[in-house]
Amino acid sequence: MINFEKQFDNIETKFKDIESNLNNQADLGTEKLIKLNKEYAELTPIVETIKQYKGEKSEISELTNLIEDADPSIKELAEVELKEKKKSIVLLENKLMKLLIPKDENDKKNSILEIRAGTGGDEASLFAADLFSMYQKFSDLNNWKFEILAISETGLKGIKEVICNISGYNVFSKLKFESGVHRVQRVPSTENSGRVHTSAATVAVLPEAEEVDINIEDKDLRIDVFRSSGPGGQSVNTTDSAVRITHMPSGIVVSQQDEKSQHKNKAKALKILRSRILDNEIQEKNKQRSLERKNQVGSGDRSERIRTYNFPQGRVSDHRINLTLYNLAEVLEGNLDDLINPLITGEETTKLAELGNE
Repeated sequence: MINFEKQFDNIETKFKDIESNLNNQADLGTEKLIKLNKEYAELTPIVETIKQYKGEKSEISELTNLIEDADPSIKELAEVELKEKKKSIVLLENKLMKLLIPKDENDKKNSILEIRAGTGGDEASLFAADLFSMYQKFSDLNNWKFEILAISETGLKGIKEVICNISGYNVFSKLKFESGVHRVQRVPSTENSGRVHTSAATVAVLPEAEEVDINIEDKDLRIDVFRSSGPGGQSVNTTDSAVRITHMPSGIVVSQQDEKSQHKNKAKALKILRSRILDNEIQEKNKQRSLERKNQVGSGDRSERIRTYNFPQGRVSDHRINLTLYNLAEVLEGNLDDLINPLITGEETTKLAELGNE
């Protein structure tokens, strides 16, 4: 058990300060009030558990002293009670560990999911379609809403690129571990010699950014409109409804042409743009943090190969935690919990270790 007791005074002092400020709401602006209420709600269960913990520790101390001085009959009763208190303190320590793990402020957000076929030609686009189907089924199993924002398909039922919006309870907390290069090993349907081919697809999971998260100023945007087109340059409609938005400071470009309405395409493009800008900020913070720590569960780098799906052996391997499962068929049906839960545990273990070293 990591010794958190040295942090208790700081947490309780901060809680009292917030409580005092909230009792004088007239001096607070709306934004400050919202922030303080959020911090108060987050700290309340921690402070309550600390009080319980301190109370149990005090009673353990009293019982220990009583056992040393008591007559045999009282000593026996005290020893039984002490045994129960020690069990209780272990449970409270575990609860405190969970409560004190630094929270990812984006965990409760919805997500923008982007899948792109990588190296491997037609086979890569077919694999991208498999991943798209897998995440759609995973969303269904979690009762999340799955909406396609943009899709570029191939003639072989493959996908060159697809961008989706997934909304529901704690979407990003589970899907954030999916960012990276996914590799597939299998015999393509067009392969006559039965030789196993390797191809790849890239997955990016971005927390959906609201306007309050990312403030985009009009002067930082260049918006171009053009006529949307289908495969081979065939015109889809006769109006300039397609939209391309360039965020000048970051150089991020987003195009949308799936809707017939220019207004709707612009709204979708801005939604994707905000999420990509927020993701850029997160990636920069992660890079900075990774320089300060040695042990981590994957860097989250988009160029990192995170998982391999081996069809001949029915095997799926996550390279970040050296996990191999032989349930590939189930995974492709959206049963990802056996892959994602160990990653969540790994992240919590890393954060706890960092917390203990502070």
